[in-house]
Amino acid sequence: MTSSFEGSLAEAEAQAIAERNLCGLVSALSRQIEGHVRERAAALDLTAPQATALRELTGPLTMRDLADRMGCEPSNATFVVDRLEEQGIVERRPHPTDRRAKQLVLTPQGVALRERLIEKLTEGSPMAGLTPQEQTTLQELLQRALH
Repeated sequence: MTSSFEGSLAEAEAQAIAERNLCGLVSALSRQIEGHVRERAAALDLTAPQATALRELTGPLTMRDLADRMGCEPSNATFVVDRLEEQGIVERRPHPTDRRAKQLVLTPQGVALRERLIEKLTEGSPMAGLTPQEQTTLQELLQRALH
């Protein structure tokens, strides 16, 4: 007969193994997605951070909002946006309600490039093997784990 301590230890060990396996899978998926973005971005003469910024520019955003969406510091987003602005893909415009802020807006060239990028990102995506419902379920589970 096992003691309750041994039973608790066995449960904790099983939980630790399950968590380690799950962390490994999440990490592997993240690496696959990052590689996919890098490859697709390069096909459009973009860096992965530029592609990420372009993907996230779904409408006018402040630099802070874009940085939040990109998961980086505003100074890093500024560097990326500077390059996109030099290429004529993004422009900075006055914010309509905050005179201290600027909004990032895609140029017509940027809109066309973003459309091509979205098409490329969906081709052969690591998530393509999941149904839309499975993707929604995975998203919900990961959001619960993060909170």
